[in-house]
Amino acid sequence: MNTGVANTLKAIEGCRVLLGLQPLYSYSTAKPAQTLTFVPASLPPEPLEVKKLQDFIFSSQRLFVITGAGISTESGIPDYRSEGVGLYARTDRRPIQHVEFLRSSRARQRYWARNFVGWPQFSSYQPNVAHLALRKWEMLGKLHWLVTQNVDALHVKAGSQRLTELHGSIHRVLCLSCGEQMPRAELQELFEALNPTWRAEAHGVAPDGDVFLTEEQVQNFHVPSCNKCGGHLKPDVTFFGDTVNKEKVDFVFQRLAESDSVLVAGSSLQVYSAYKFALAAQDRKLPIAIVNIGPTRSDHLSVLKLNSRCGELLPLIVIQ
Repeated sequence: MNTGVANTLKAIEGCRVLLGLQPLYSYSTAKPAQTLTFVPASLPPEPLEVKKLQDFIFSSQRLFVITGAGISTESGIPDYRSEGVGLYARTDRRPIQHVEFLRSSRARQRYWARNFVGWPQFSSYQPNVAHLALRKWEMLGKLHWLVTQNVDALHVKAGSQRLTELHGSIHRVLCLSCGEQMPRAELQELFEALNPTWRAEAHGVAPDGDVFLTEEQVQNFHVPSCNKCGGHLKPDVTFFGDTVNKEKVDFVFQRLAESDSVLVAGSSLQVYSAYKFALAAQDRKLPIAIVNIGPTRSDHLSVLKLNSRCGELLPLIVIQ
């Protein structure tokens, strides 16, 4: 273990993962994850940078936090856009579109076959020290609300409660006809029962739990229907091309209105569904700090931009 990681882990020693917050999820008591395979290169934060963020957080009384894929890359989950290591940089694969999933039974079969293969690995990912640091801030009364663009449920696994999963969670499944929900783990059991002899070897992993399979590999995969009404099943996530539920968006805007500052952690804010909260913060004249490797869509709106790993910087902040 390198010195930076060791210092980071030491900084959050004693912060435990809290369990049992969402009945649709299962949890592990494994130690915080820490892997840099999908993390872009960056220099360690300078002491002056740490102090600037410390001062920013100290002056905040009701902190609103936006997180993106960059906070989960240190748990081993790749993102889409990171230079050199993101999905778009490594492959020509693109995530499924909402309309495609709705219109094509073949697209649904392909999606679920790949998701079935990727689920054991994706569901095993654990929160890292950045997730745990934000949970600690919440417990100490510093963090007012956390909105994440991620569908990996790592904030939930870390114990965050003042949380909105803006784009949903891959750990839940819903019926497109009747709205019935079920845990994704239960669906895995149905897949196994319907496909007892089906086997496929995964090639690569994607940010949403998808893996890369050939058309030949998925053609004999069977997909169950809703047990209640026979409708099509879909992960409870916002696919590309879809929009976030208006009630959820309004709720997040209300939490932002109650806040006095904004921290963006691990997000380039390229997706408008999150970027609009930064715009709203600017309209309200709320100070914005950003911790992200590489440029973001809101750099010009921020009073502080730090080009650092979330897991290396956030645990160093002392909450008084």
